[in-house]
Amino acid sequence: MKTLMINHRKNVIALLAFIASIITITPDARAFTSGEDEQQFDTLNYVLIRGTVEDEDNGDPLPFATVAIEGSNIATVSNSSGNFSLKVPKNMTDKNIRFSFIGYEKKYVPLSEFRRGRNTVRLKMITVPLVEVSVFPSDPNLLIKAVLNRRDENYLNQPVTMTAFYRETIKKGWSYVSLSEAVVEVYKHSYDDPREDRVRLQIGRKSTDYDKLDTLAFKLQGGPYTATMLDIMKDPYLLFDNEMIDYYNFKISNITRIEDRTIYVLSFEQKPHINIPLFYGKLYIDTENLAVTRAIFNMNTEDRDEVARMFIRKKPLGARVYPTEASYTVNYREDDNGKWYFGYSRGEVSFKVKWRRKLFNTNYHTTLEMAVTDWEYTEEKPFRGSDRLKMNAILEDEVSGFSNPDFWGDYNVIEPEQPIEAAIRKIQRKLERLE
Repeated sequence: MKTLMINHRKNVIALLAFIASIITITPDARAFTSGEDEQQFDTLNYVLIRGTVEDEDNGDPLPFATVAIEGSNIATVSNSSGNFSLKVPKNMTDKNIRFSFIGYEKKYVPLSEFRRGRNTVRLKMITVPLVEVSVFPSDPNLLIKAVLNRRDENYLNQPVTMTAFYRETIKKGWSYVSLSEAVVEVYKHSYDDPREDRVRLQIGRKSTDYDKLDTLAFKLQGGPYTATMLDIMKDPYLLFDNEMIDYYNFKISNITRIEDRTIYVLSFEQKPHINIPLFYGKLYIDTENLAVTRAIFNMNTEDRDEVARMFIRKKPLGARVYPTEASYTVNYREDDNGKWYFGYSRGEVSFKVKWRRKLFNTNYHTTLEMAVTDWEYTEEKPFRGSDRLKMNAILEDEVSGFSNPDFWGDYNVIEPEQPIEAAIRKIQRKLERLE
């Protein structure tokens, strides 16, 4: 058990490590623009479509739905409000845009049907036939073992280079105090290769409200790498592997669909007698090939002191810092050859800071997300050391603020949530007054 505890702690630190430290703040950054101005790009070679993905019956937004160009690897995801934007090359204007979301029928919409401004795409919830609901595997433990044993068969077996959009945010209370975004290249080894992915920064920017940071600032260490580490089928030991599955209880809780595939919903949680912080959540498993198509999981944060030792690298004197919630999502996509690959990940961690001799606590909420917007097979070697981000890099320290409305150019990005857009504009106005 002691060895398991040490290895598990190392894995979680690698998964999502934060630094809480007292730093000197120098307000030298410039806020970046967002919203409509951000969408300027090469209109001669690309078409921009924007819209919202909703439930057909009740109009609820569908967050993190996949939006892809049919017959290509170009894709994005809707944000937490269901909004999306996608830049389509002019030589693909005869294609359809495919929308998919777990539990809903996939939908193809011809590009010609999209109008200028925002469009609404409504997906219909799938009703799973009773005959499928009754077909559960008899032993969920055998199911998860089969999933792990078929990993090399189900996922990409060649190295690829991926273009991905990455964002991280930090909120103090209800206010955003730091926002960083980047387009990165990811060199992903085949899923049967134990070597870690490599990340190279293409372009990035940040916006920070220094007035709200006080003397305490959380910085997310290894952000883009952390997002790739959430690919639990590339690095299954970060959640559980063949050795750790005995520390969990598994249960097949439902059957649903994604596109035309029937999906087992496998719930898991740590066994009651296991006294180290593990995870609980759900795996969405294709019933035909036993590939994990999606994972949603949380860390058990009941043991605050132990979880704090896992996450917090430094903390200021006179303060007790501990995580109160840690939740993660990872989505996979299927290529034309039936191989699955990493498409999107999101991590959210909330911290509480209790100050000695202070009446009120301070709450921080951190979020990171990465969406793969394009990829291709490669025969090149991994990025060289001088050309790639370091594993412990802090993105905020690697980029600076910009106000160029054409900053992202032809890259596909994830639309910001409305509160983030408002925070960016507010920070920008404040900095303009200081100039």
